[in-house]
Amino acid sequence: MTDLATLYDTDYRQWAQRNAELLQMRRFEELDIAHLLEELSDMSKSDRRELHSRLLVLLAHLLKWQFQYHNLAERWRDFDGRSWRATIIEQRKQLAMLLKQSPGLKAAIEETIAAVYPDAVDLALKETRLPLEIFPSVCPYSRAQVFDDDFYPAASHAEKTRYD
Repeated sequence: MTDLATLYDTDYRQWAQRNAELLQMRRFEELDIAHLLEELSDMSKSDRRELHSRLLVLLAHLLKWQFQYHNLAERWRDFDGRSWRATIIEQRKQLAMLLKQSPGLKAAIEETIAAVYPDAVDLALKETRLPLEIFPSVCPYSRAQVFDDDFYPAASHAEKTRYD
């Protein structure tokens, strides 16, 4: 085990600083490649988990907005969806910041939306107690809509009357 690899286990900050110095000096043969690869892989996994988590919450709230907001607003005059809107705004903001910090994630957005959508439906089901059949089997929102600050899905006439 090299001194640098030992440093990884004892002083992470110093290990990272030393690897950065070696990279700047182009002394690649002295780098702790094994641990650098591990760290890079973990960073990628962490960013992907955050993308997944934020899209899950955002999609669930868009579904609740589309399929439950109308009914609640009609029943309770004071219901204005403020907390849902705040969550949608926050998730979009955090996603924008994540994609700015990790632009490589942009290539995985459509795939992640498709992968997370069933979990978003499950979350919306548990929170709304609406019937499963009301939710589309595939995500009804385009990538552009998901990230559009002005997009809030409207309930169709059939949805408004079927579950009132």
